[in-house]
Amino acid sequence: MTPTDTQNHAGSQTSFVNAANQSITVNGIPFAYRDIGSTTDVPLVLFNHWGAVLDNFDPEIIDGLAQTRRVIATDYRGIGGSGGTAPLTVGEMADDAIQLIRALGFETVDVLGFSLGGFVAQDIALKAPELVRRLILTGTGPAGGTGIDKVGSVAWPLMIKGLLTLRDPKFYLFFTSTPNGRRTASQYLKRLKERKKNRDKGPTPSAFRRQLKAITSWGKQAPQNLGRLRTPTLIVNGDNDIMVPSVNSIALANRIPNAQLVIYEDAGHGSIFQHYADFVAKALAFLDA
Repeated sequence: MTPTDTQNHAGSQTSFVNAANQSITVNGIPFAYRDIGSTTDVPLVLFNHWGAVLDNFDPEIIDGLAQTRRVIATDYRGIGGSGGTAPLTVGEMADDAIQLIRALGFETVDVLGFSLGGFVAQDIALKAPELVRRLILTGTGPAGGTGIDKVGSVAWPLMIKGLLTLRDPKFYLFFTSTPNGRRTASQYLKRLKERKKNRDKGPTPSAFRRQLKAITSWGKQAPQNLGRLRTPTLIVNGDNDIMVPSVNSIALANRIPNAQLVIYEDAGHGSIFQHYADFVAKALAFLDA
C-alpha cells in the first residue's frame, strides 16, 4: 500500500478507486484510511467486515454516498495499511475508532458498520454517544446474538470451497445461491478489483485469526443495554444471512429505540452490495432526515 499520503485532506472529489491512501498516527500507531466526497459538517465514517482492508469497501456504495457527503473508509489496527497488532476484542476496536475519529479532528460523525464493523459501530455509539449523530448497521447483530459465535464454523468450509472452486469465498458467504444471488456476487467481486494501483495489502493470517477471536468473543459476551441508545439508527440485512443470522437484525431493531429496519428478499450477508443503488438511496435519505 504505497505511497502513503499523510496529509489530512478534507475529502476529495475523486472516485474511491482513485482515492489517495492516507495515514494518521494515533498513540504511536499509523491508521490507514481514504477520504473522499463533499466537504460536509458531519462526515460518514465506515468500518468493514472481518479481514477487510480498504479495497474491500464496495466502490459503488462509497461513490454513491460521497455524492453528497464526506466519506472516510478505515483500516482497523493491524489490518491492511494500519500498523500495530489486531485487537482480540470488539471493545478495543471501538476504542481505537473513537480515538481515530477524534484524531481526525471530528466532534460529530455518522457511522456505518458492516458485519464486524457493525459490532464496532454499536460499541462506539454506546461508549461515545455524543460523537455519533446517526448510525447505520448492516449485516450485523448485537453482542451475544444468535449464532455470532459460530461464524468461524460457518465460514471455514465455504472458504475451503472458494479455494477448490477458484472463487473468492465472499461469493458463497455474502450472497444467496439463487441465480440472482450468484449474478450479483460476480458483479460485486468484479467491482472490488477496479482499483489497479496502490491497492491496500491483504490481512495477515495472524490478524485474520485474531479478528475471528474478537468476533467469537462478541458472540459469547453478555448482551449490551441497547435500550439506552438514543442515536437514530438504520438497520439493513438480507433475509438469508448465513454469517450473522438475519434474526439478529430484527433483534437490533426491537432493542434500539425507534430504529428503522430494511430486510432485502433473496439476499444474504452482503445484501447492501447486492442492492447497492437502493441501499445508497435509503442511507442518504436516512442521513439527511
